[in-house]
Amino acid sequence: MIRAFGFVLPPFAYWTPDQFLARADQARGVIDGRMGWDITDYGQGDFDALGLFLFTLRNGRLSDLKAGGGMCYAEKLLISRRDQISPMHRHVLKAEDIINRGGATLAIELFGSDDQGGFGGAAGGMVRCDGVERHFAPGEVLHLAPGESVTLMPGDWHAFWGEGGDVLIGEVSTVNDDETDNIFRDPIGRFAEIDEDEAPKHLLVSDYRGWLG
Repeated sequence: MIRAFGFVLPPFAYWTPDQFLARADQARGVIDGRMGWDITDYGQGDFDALGLFLFTLRNGRLSDLKAGGGMCYAEKLLISRRDQISPMHRHVLKAEDIINRGGATLAIELFGSDDQGGFGGAAGGMVRCDGVERHFAPGEVLHLAPGESVTLMPGDWHAFWGEGGDVLIGEVSTVNDDETDNIFRDPIGRFAEIDEDEAPKHLLVSDYRGWLG
């Protein structure tokens, strides 16, 4: 699906675990930046209904972001399948452009935060769609066609899914920290719990600490 829309993943996407181990010293930027494969069911065990495919192409450093200069950006590709929910959440630090790179319609449900940054079920807000301001009512759903995008700021609560089919999504953002910067409305996990019943073909970013140190 990625190649069908003109994208090709970088070489490290296809490294075996043994190749990763052999190149671990030279690939610290990949490992420390948690770049690579990330497939999640949010710990709920129903990937078709609640899940997401992600591949982190590049990721900067939180230290640069805090210092106000350097590599302060990240980029991902995502695939949201038809009616497959990525659940309601917000970010503390990350601002992001979410872009429909191809396929069906990308549906994004939006809420604002309350005064304490919590889920503001009655709060709307403002986003930019392709640079143009758009005010949204609480619970409003944006429908992005291929080529369209929305810019979300920290505190913008959002959930999304493919409507009418699968969608290839681009994400361009400030530095990405999936371990601490995802605040979910409901008590769920960010990463899948995997029954390791056979050797991996490729490592997930959640495998790096155990496999590569």
